[in-house]
Amino acid sequence: MNNNNLAVVHPEAKIGKNVVIEPFAYIEKNVEIGDNCWIGPHAAIMSGTKIGNNCKIFPGAVIGAVPQDLKFGGEDSVVEVGDNVVIREYCTLNRGTKANHVTKIGNNCLLMAYVHVAHDCIVGDFSILANNVNLAGHIEIGRNAVLGGLTAVHQFVQIGEHSMVGGGSLVRKDVPPFVKAAREPLSYVGINGLGLRRRHFTAEQINNIQDIYRILFVRGNNTTQAIASIEANIPDCNEKETILRFLGNSKRGIMRGLK
Repeated sequence: MNNNNLAVVHPEAKIGKNVVIEPFAYIEKNVEIGDNCWIGPHAAIMSGTKIGNNCKIFPGAVIGAVPQDLKFGGEDSVVEVGDNVVIREYCTLNRGTKANHVTKIGNNCLLMAYVHVAHDCIVGDFSILANNVNLAGHIEIGRNAVLGGLTAVHQFVQIGEHSMVGGGSLVRKDVPPFVKAAREPLSYVGINGLGLRRRHFTAEQINNIQDIYRILFVRGNNTTQAIASIEANIPDCNEKETILRFLGNSKRGIMRGLK
């Protein structure tokens, strides 16, 4: 550990190898930080935080503060941050509550400046939350999702893997996998074709995804009708299974289709 006498590090905090802790950083008891991390000046790592390897925590970030939830009763809970995560200036990540006991950021994520991740959120691997994204409690975001700047997400919303939400969006309903979402109210505006090609999805996979979302969002079906048509008309594949599972698990309902 490369520390200095201007940082405050609790003697019982567990600090990995080759960790740089800059002046005026504050690290409490019951904190674990993996190897090769950089903790910037004035970052605060609160009790109950577990940070993986090769992470960068920029100045002013606060990780592991108690939830902003009036039901929180002081129970033990954690924030878990994966490997290779970048958390930029003034992000705030709150601990879980007794509902799930954990707020979790996956591996290889980028949280840009002023992102807020509330209690009990799950953010999947390789996801990007741009500047000023705000997540209310109990939100689940799949891997490889991208949320544009100033996006605000309602509590308990689910956002599927490989999806992209346009900047400034208000997300009140669930966003299925592989799609682009924008407009007000939030609506389907196509599949995330560029993102899928960058992640080496084949033309056949992309065509299957397009066919599924034409049934769900373009042809005027309700969700029940669309699921029946997808099951009957789309060949079995991983993408079909992923989308149908997401639709079946949706609790807040799915965002609007094309109008």
